[in-house]
Order: sequence, then C-alpha cells, then structure tokens
Amino acid sequence: MDKLKMHTPDIAKENYRKLAALFPDAVTETKDEEGNVVRAIDKDVLMQEINAQVIDDGQERYQFTWPDKRKSVVLANAPIAKTLRFEKEKSVGRDGTLGGTDSENIYIEGDNLDALKLLQETYLGKVKMIYVDPPYNTGSDFVYRDSFNIDADEYEDNSGQTDEDGNQLVQNLESNGRFHTDWLNMLYPRIKIAKDLLSEEGLIFISIDDNEQQNLRKICDEIFGEGNFVATFIWEKRKTRENRKAISVRHDYIVCYSKNYSERDQALGLEEMNEDAIGRYKNPDNDPRGPWTSVPAIAQGGHGTKSQFYTFESPSGKKFDPPSGSCWRMTWPKMQEAIADNRIWFGEDGNNVPRIKKFMTEGKQGLTPESILAADFVGTNDSAKRDLVSLFDGLAVFETPKPVGLIQHFISITAKAEDGIFLDFFSGTAASAQALFEQNVKDNIKRKFILVQLPEETDEKSEAYKAGYKTICDIGEERIRRAGKKIKEETGADIDYGFRCFKVDSSNMKDVYYRPAELGQASLDDYTDNIKEDRTPEDLLIQVMLDLGVLLSSKVEQTEIGGKKVFSVADGYLISCFDKDVTEDVVTEIAKRHPFYFVSRDSSMASDSVATNFEEIFKTYSPETVRKVL
Repeated sequence: MDKLKMHTPDIAKENYRKLAALFPDAVTETKDEEGNVVRAIDKDVLMQEINAQVIDDGQERYQFTWPDKRKSVVLANAPIAKTLRFEKEKSVGRDGTLGGTDSENIYIEGDNLDALKLLQETYLGKVKMIYVDPPYNTGSDFVYRDSFNIDADEYEDNSGQTDEDGNQLVQNLESNGRFHTDWLNMLYPRIKIAKDLLSEEGLIFISIDDNEQQNLRKICDEIFGEGNFVATFIWEKRKTRENRKAISVRHDYIVCYSKNYSERDQALGLEEMNEDAIGRYKNPDNDPRGPWTSVPAIAQGGHGTKSQFYTFESPSGKKFDPPSGSCWRMTWPKMQEAIADNRIWFGEDGNNVPRIKKFMTEGKQGLTPESILAADFVGTNDSAKRDLVSLFDGLAVFETPKPVGLIQHFISITAKAEDGIFLDFFSGTAASAQALFEQNVKDNIKRKFILVQLPEETDEKSEAYKAGYKTICDIGEERIRRAGKKIKEETGADIDYGFRCFKVDSSNMKDVYYRPAELGQASLDDYTDNIKEDRTPEDLLIQVMLDLGVLLSSKVEQTEIGGKKVFSVADGYLISCFDKDVTEDVVTEIAKRHPFYFVSRDSSMASDSVATNFEEIFKTYSPETVRKVL
C-alpha cells in the first residue's frame, strides 16, 4: 500500500511536471551552487518550442514588481505539513444547536495562507464566489507578516513547516520603508491561491480604499489576467461629511475579477427589479400578454444589412423611414410579423415613431448591476455597526464591520447555484455568513460558506474582551449563531444555519513521517509510532480527507466493526480505521463495503499474517478500492 503524503501540494513541482509533459525536450539537469544535481529547464529549447522571446534579468519589459516578489511567489507555491483539527464544542448543527456536526458550512480559525493551502486540493475549482475585506494598509491596519527566511529548497526539506516567527500580525506604519512592499507580499500569495479555488465561472470581490487600490488592480491583473477584470464598484460607505480632513472621503472600492472571461456573462447575474423599474411596465392597449415597456425599433446604420433599410407604412397609413445614420432593428419581413403580432407600438393615436414592445413576462427579469453602490441600497459602516450592536444585545463588539447588505448584494448578482460555495478568508465578524443566510432564505437556495479568520486577540480594554470575546474568532462564531437563530425565528426557513469549526494546527504526523532518512537507528527506537501522541482518530480522519480531496462538509458516520472504530465518509466513499490490532475479519467486512478509498495506520494489523493477507482480501472482495496507509 502507498503512504499518504500528508502535506499540501508542492505547486512548483506540479508546474514543473506540467511544463515537462508539454515540452519534454526542454527538461534537463544542472548543478546548484553546492554541486548537487538538480532539475532544470533549458530556456533555449523552450524558446524554440513556443516561438517567443524569453526575457533575462536586466532586460526592459512591462511588469509590476516590488522587493521580495519572487519570495512571495515561492511562498504561494511551497507546501506545508499542517492540518485542520475539528472543534466540536464550537460547531453548530444545521438547525442551530451547539455541538452539531451535520452542517455543510465551514469556519476555520488560523492563518488564512495556511488555510488556503490546506483547502487547495479539496476545493480546487469548486468555489463559486469569493469576497474578502483585507487590511487596507492605512498606516494603522495590521497585516500578516509571512516568513521569508525559508527558501524553496528548505521548504522541500522540511515539508514546508515555517519557523516559530512566521505568520505574525504586525502594524504596517507609514514610516515603514517597506510600507507597500509588506502589504503586497502579504496579499499576493493569498490571492494567487484563491484563484485556483474559483470555478471557471467564479467571481472574486475585494474591498479596498485609495491607499492600495491601484496596486491591488495590478496584482489582480497579473494573477487573473487583465482581460478578466469585470468592474470596480464604488461603495458609499458613509453619508456624513468629515470636516477634519482636506477631503471628506465617503467611498471605498470593491474590485471584481472573473476566473474566466468567456464565462463572465453567466457568472454575473442581474439585480432584482425595483419599484421604479417595475413601474415602467404599463398596458395601455390591454394586451393579453400583460404589462410591457417599449424599446427603440432603430439601430446604428453602420451595423445594418441592406434588408434593414426600408420605408414602411403603419396601420394608420403613415409612412416611416429610419433616421439618418440609422436602420431598422428588424428586416422588413420580421417587422411585418411583429406588426401582425401587435408587438410594435405606434403610440395611442397610431402615428408615433414605431417602438418594440417588451413584455415583463418575457426574457430576463432584472436590472444590469451598476458600479455605484448607494448607501441606502447596501448600507454603510455606521449602519453595519448599529446592526451588529443590536445583534449582540447592545454590546459594541467591533468598530468597523462591513454591512450585510453590501456582501448580500454581491452574492445576489453572482449566478445562482444550488450547491455553490462562498469563500471569505478575511472574515472578521462573519458578516459574510449572515449575508449568505439571508440571501439563501430569499432565493430558497442551498449555498454553503467557508470562512477563515486569524484568532487575533481583542483589546483587553474593549467591551468585547470584557464580555468574554477574547479573539475576533469568538465574535465571528457567536455572530453566526445569533444571526442564524434570529433569521430562523423571523422566517422559519429550512436552511443550514450551522457551521463546522476547525482550527489550523501542525501535522498529526511526527517528523519521522516526512524525513525518515535523516534519523539514525537510535532515533528510530523513539519513533515506534509515526503519529503524535496527542492526536485522536478524528484528527487523523480530517487530515486524510484533506489529503485525498474529500470535502470537509461530507457526511461522516462512525460505526464499530469487530470492536474497532471505523469511519465512513460520504456514504462509504472513504472508509478509515486507525485502531491497532485489526483482524482479518475486520478487513474483510470493510472490503465487502467496496469503498473507493480505505486508509489505516501502517501498524494497524494485528499480526504479520493479517498484514500479508490484507492485499489478497481486497483483491477478492473489492479490487478497485485504493488502499493507503499512514
């Protein structure tokens, strides 16, 4: 049986393999500075294959760069040997009860770069929409400081584990000589990984202000491609004027990109019809097809064909020609058919310039989204704070939350999908979860969320801390519980109000699992088991699910076979047993259930005889099962 790798994918290796598969003649070897033979790509051969100029260092080219950019790319691609651990006591069932495990929503406590890497294989191409509100870099915001002390080779050597000083939050002051650099190095790898999680028609929305808006556009142009830019929304974040400053800034931006330009029109939906739009539909001629509005019957002449230039006579006998430089939108035969079907409106007296009737019951129902988001439409920072205070019974737990209406608007204009996954990896107070609940109720759709938040400590002097909310995660998790309860009481809707809570932690496996060749015989005596002593079978199951690409929201059932604890995931797609002294009877019963994957400890078998017969048992009862060990 093969061993599971139990670490996130090495994207650099994957990219090398893809390039080698496309251009095997460009693959070669060379020696590094220490004289070791290493893999390499022959750029001269690659230039011949792709018929393009390869730029060397020092040559002029159009690019956006900053100090440590290369290390930022390496950081995004490098693997890590970490895992997620389930926190049942914090989790909530789909009905809103504490300790439930049946919810399909996911909440993750921990560094979002680690979390994104851990989600990378399992959720590759599965996320419908991402909304993030990263630090704005105002000079007082905190940004993640990722460790660049480990180069690519060291990542490979230690399976990507960072040192003790990595992944800290630091205040990025304007006096810092790396003011923009630190912010770019923080955001770039996270957005780069996030792109891979998006489905082909997926969209990402990123909140930002003037300080880094232009830099955000540049890194998104590089990651997504300039052609995948959709829009920059301008949000009226406050209604009041600030007289303290030279300019009273009342807006922020939300930058939107698509994963795939060709799918963009499918991904971006329509806004709901408002009262003004509905009011434009009338029925002055009592048409049995119902209310309608009219649109011009003319088009630009430069795009018309010969059949669209003609003179025609209305039913009242008046003749019409298209205006200069224009043509009719329809050919003459089509126009005759439309007149006969009462689809052309000549005004109440029958003598007006013809217009085409557009019925409310036909075609797309909705409005094209606008780039200006008014405060009265989606809410403000102040309204968001008031709503959060109300939800927490008068307690001000956070100063600058985003309004639920803003995020809900973006969810509503992202094309609907029954099983769509929404991701927010700077989730803060979890306004995104509340927005998704409310939109799910409105649309009667089963979208699911994945939220990630660093457990940043609250100020000891704050109301939140005094009320027992020691971290931002405490606030976010409580908000989801309260919002779910409130929405359920008000609507009675049958949606998933819960979440499964996980935290980012070190791998369940000891170092010997990743670097057995570095340990001498004396060390091996201390490693009779390659699994850490404080880890449970449930911990092992979660890391196995991540390694095999099984969704964290999958149904997990625990049964007992021959006195051994057995996990069945996704209705038997994955079966795992991590107990020791597993007998042939247990192995046989598991094989008869025909799982796609079966995973056990390397030392699970009760005897050498059971270990020897293991493969034969599966070949007899379930030869197609993929068998893996830890």
